[in-house]
Amino acid sequence: MKTKRQQALIYLLVLVAIVVLVIAFLPKGEEVPRKDLSEVIDMINNGEVKLVQINNDQELTITTTQDDQFKSTLLATYGGDFIERLEAKGVAYDVTYSSGFDWGTLFLTLLPFALIIGLFWFILRGARGASNQAFNFSRSRARLFTGTRPTVTFADVAGVDEAKQELQEIVEFLKSPEKFLALGARIPKGVLLVGPPGTGKTLLARAVAGEAEVPYYSISGSEFVEMFVGVGASRVRDLFEQAKRNAPCIVFVDEIDAVGRHRGAGLGGGHDEREQTLNQILVEMDGFDSSTNIIVISATNRPDILDPALLRPGRFDRQVTLDRPDINGRKGILQVHVKGKPLESSANLDIIARQTAGFSGADLANLVNEAAILAARRGKKTIGMVEFEEAIDRVIAGPEKKTRVISQKEKEIIAYHEAGHALVAKRLPNADPVHKVSIVARGMMGGYTRLLPTEERHLWTRSQFNDMLAVTLAGHAAEQLVFGELTTGAADDIGRATKLARKMVTTYGMSDKLGPRTFGHKDELVFLGKEIAEQKDYSDKVAEQIDEEVYSFIHRAHEVATEVLAKERDRLAWIAERLIAEESIEGETLERLFNDPVPAREERIPAEQSAN
Repeated sequence: MKTKRQQALIYLLVLVAIVVLVIAFLPKGEEVPRKDLSEVIDMINNGEVKLVQINNDQELTITTTQDDQFKSTLLATYGGDFIERLEAKGVAYDVTYSSGFDWGTLFLTLLPFALIIGLFWFILRGARGASNQAFNFSRSRARLFTGTRPTVTFADVAGVDEAKQELQEIVEFLKSPEKFLALGARIPKGVLLVGPPGTGKTLLARAVAGEAEVPYYSISGSEFVEMFVGVGASRVRDLFEQAKRNAPCIVFVDEIDAVGRHRGAGLGGGHDEREQTLNQILVEMDGFDSSTNIIVISATNRPDILDPALLRPGRFDRQVTLDRPDINGRKGILQVHVKGKPLESSANLDIIARQTAGFSGADLANLVNEAAILAARRGKKTIGMVEFEEAIDRVIAGPEKKTRVISQKEKEIIAYHEAGHALVAKRLPNADPVHKVSIVARGMMGGYTRLLPTEERHLWTRSQFNDMLAVTLAGHAAEQLVFGELTTGAADDIGRATKLARKMVTTYGMSDKLGPRTFGHKDELVFLGKEIAEQKDYSDKVAEQIDEEVYSFIHRAHEVATEVLAKERDRLAWIAERLIAEESIEGETLERLFNDPVPAREERIPAEQSAN
């Protein structure tokens, strides 16, 4: 935008200069005829002159009795005699004494040159600015926050109490270092925040900026590296020079894995620009000068690819892990995000926290925002539990696809599929309780069954995995049992079941036949941070045994699901019929379908017909 304005200004200046030049050099009007002074005197003697105008430049403008005009120059030698001659002949005359300087003429003369000079100055100024930008190319792009007006504090961060405590000590050290120095403690050089995306690493660093009354520099790891060799290292030096001038201070480097990956993994060897940048960071963090109070806080979700020299004590002394929040953490995060939002009395944050197992802080923030949007779309003044339930479904599976047209046969298959998941989950002892069943299409799913864990789990047993496999395959088993045919609707279920069964065998050591062993390890390109292949460290015979064990886990789970559904086939049909009629079932209605006696089929016909 700035370039366009500059171009417009240049064009305007050029246009004005052209116009002024044209005006200045336009030919003047027709010149007044001139006469010699002797001729003028003869005309005066003959009575032909009516008016004479004299200026102090000794120039005459003569008007004759025929109203003709002439010009002449008065010689100095005639001086007063000329005036006396006019008075003797009775000729009117007018003497004008001007300043002798014509400002208008001077302005018109100098304006074109001024415009041209101004145009050249503007062009040179732009070139000088480009030159300055070239010299500033190696300057750090870190943003400085003074912390005088904090927008985020520790009160705005929930679900990561241990991490807050670690960083609170950093803030206290910067505010009152004498308390720690009295005990011989030294200031930590760096803190590495580690955790999955959305767990609040950047938010926590911003809270440090709000709490600490010291300068705070924020920069992303990718902002160090450019295509020109040496720029990244120069920017690192400039950043730490600025920080030293403002010490004590905090430097926050987000996504440090962009420059901190293991050295020697790049294509350019030791001359790789990224590695030079990393080398400079290592030097600055643990150089000869150990007296400066500069704390570096960095965030990454890939600590496994960072260079070991970056992680040793003296550089990043502390690694703070931010995991996905537990149920109490999710409730605390929800309380932070609903602050200032009008909630209905039905909105129960405890139930919402239970339903959102595995959600990160960013997911929960998005959940609350989606609920508020839904309430506003429905014209409500408050946010209720209905909006939160809908928002959870939207975050997990996507928005409803109400316009999707499916046949009655497909609707029936989907209903039995989801009813199978729900019924098997209800009957198996190690499965989570069923919270909601729906055949409303969302995202790529034709329907879904949502389970509600009763507790947070950090350890899983083989019995829990076996029941999880049975619930996952129950939809497939229901289709086969009722229709005697298989569809593509169970593709995702089969994929998840196969993946879980293989992990039970090769990773968790849950196979009785193969014992507590792990099989295969994954190699990855550290430079790219991606897994490229699983290295086979076992024989072909063991590979066959692994396949047999995976099949055994899946086959047994499928048999368990089929047995449960066959025993309660009437109840399966009842649940499916209600799903066809109502599309979504939850709460007390779902519990009655699981526990009440199943009505005779002729008593269920009206509900089935109402769906048609």
